[in-house]
Amino acid sequence: MKTDQVFKAPMEKSTDFKFDAQVADVFNDMVGRSVPFYLEMQRMMSEIIPDYARPNTSIYDLGCSTGTTLLSLDKLLDQTVRFVGVDSSAEMIENSHSNFRNNGLTRPYDLITADLYKPFEIKNASVVILCLTLQFIRPVYRQKMLESIYQQMNDGTCLILIEKILAEDSDLNRKFINYYYDLKRRNNYDEMEISQKREALENVLIPYKLSENLQMLAEAGFSKTEVFFKWYNFAGIIAIK
Repeated sequence: MKTDQVFKAPMEKSTDFKFDAQVADVFNDMVGRSVPFYLEMQRMMSEIIPDYARPNTSIYDLGCSTGTTLLSLDKLLDQTVRFVGVDSSAEMIENSHSNFRNNGLTRPYDLITADLYKPFEIKNASVVILCLTLQFIRPVYRQKMLESIYQQMNDGTCLILIEKILAEDSDLNRKFINYYYDLKRRNNYDEMEISQKREALENVLIPYKLSENLQMLAEAGFSKTEVFFKWYNFAGIIAIK
């Protein structure tokens, strides 16, 4: 696994964060060091999803990045379950293709490059995953996107939503952000890396409060929602249709 050094060198001018070839090349290290309990989130999804993924249906991972989440499910699910990975980054999709080939994935799958804020078709889905994806969708599109996902999912199925979030209280929110930066320091990011990435993400990653995410899911039509993971300013939600 290549080490993330994307923001190691000083930058003359801050530019918006992009999931380009440079990021795709080190993404697994980046997310593992930047997202608290990322491996545990993956493990929990591998525990939850088999209860909903039915034979002869599809699992959609929207914002699939390098395909890690889908790969972690491969040995747990019936071979008739189709994997569908969608990402706006062509470089990420290419990495997913490589990972699937290198790991000998034999089940049916599709990997699609598409802008998620535009209408897209979901067919025969028993599970839809949005792992650290919705936060990168412009706020004006989020509600319609969730409504479209809900309307196209099969009945009795689930959506997994994992997001970076804002605390309900502004003072606690500032404290939680500081605790988060402490985690990055523990994971060997220096002050320049933390600062430069924060500036790059400022206009790209726009988190909502947990209550706002739950409200969007309810308004989209999901009958049940439950928080299954919480760490300061990160949360995982399961929503049932």
